[in-house]
Amino acid sequence: MSIRLFSPLVLFLLLVFLIGPFLIIIAASLSAGDTLAFPPQGLSLRWVMKVFTVESFRDSFAMSMFLAVFGTLAALLLGIPAAYALSRYRLPAAETVRTIVSLPIIVPGIIVGLALLRYLVVPFGFNITLALFFAHAALVLPYAVRVVSASLDNLRSDIEEAAVLLGSSRFGAFFRVVMPNIRGGILAAFILGFVTSFNQVPVSLFLSGPGVRTLPIDMLGYMETTYDPSIAALSALLAFLSIGIVFLAERFLGFSRYV
Repeated sequence: MSIRLFSPLVLFLLLVFLIGPFLIIIAASLSAGDTLAFPPQGLSLRWVMKVFTVESFRDSFAMSMFLAVFGTLAALLLGIPAAYALSRYRLPAAETVRTIVSLPIIVPGIIVGLALLRYLVVPFGFNITLALFFAHAALVLPYAVRVVSASLDNLRSDIEEAAVLLGSSRFGAFFRVVMPNIRGGILAAFILGFVTSFNQVPVSLFLSGPGVRTLPIDMLGYMETTYDPSIAALSALLAFLSIGIVFLAERFLGFSRYV
């Protein structure tokens, strides 16, 4: 087989490997049968419509959206100044600081969740929602620091210095010169953090309580008692949500112009 024919074949197989499971989930979600199966037993939208009628799904989706949006914003509020300090100043033990910031990625999520439950929620009676919020913000923080740091490293520091020499304050130069030039990195960090937080399972599993459950945990609990195609329908809707977020970021914010 020539290389000219081999390359398209490898590309096709790669696309099948990546997109195939997603297409199977979509097909299963449109099944007219009463159990989750592939190939689908006829075609129907009733399981897609049922997703919107399950109250627990609506409540857990709202909780997941709250944690993903505000947890990521909190991580960015902490991560952008930290990334700026690590990129622009020669701090003592800078690599040690980077390692500490990266610990939420290195340490398994199940250990983080168990530690927060054992040493924060149980002994101090800490609010479950707040514990989830702090946990999700901490898990997203490494992504914010690393992605924004990469954008700052690619931005020449003399551009900011020129603004200061022309009369701008250091604070003003940051918001007028630096922030617009790293907007793509901030957007990428937000999207990455949002998806990471929204799909987080191990930490949320330990910190869920009565009336406080994220959508992935609620889906796991639903599958323990019910095996209908509504889970496939919900999974397909969430996948389309992720695709839509990336599309809107590209369409209205011009994501590709900044990365």
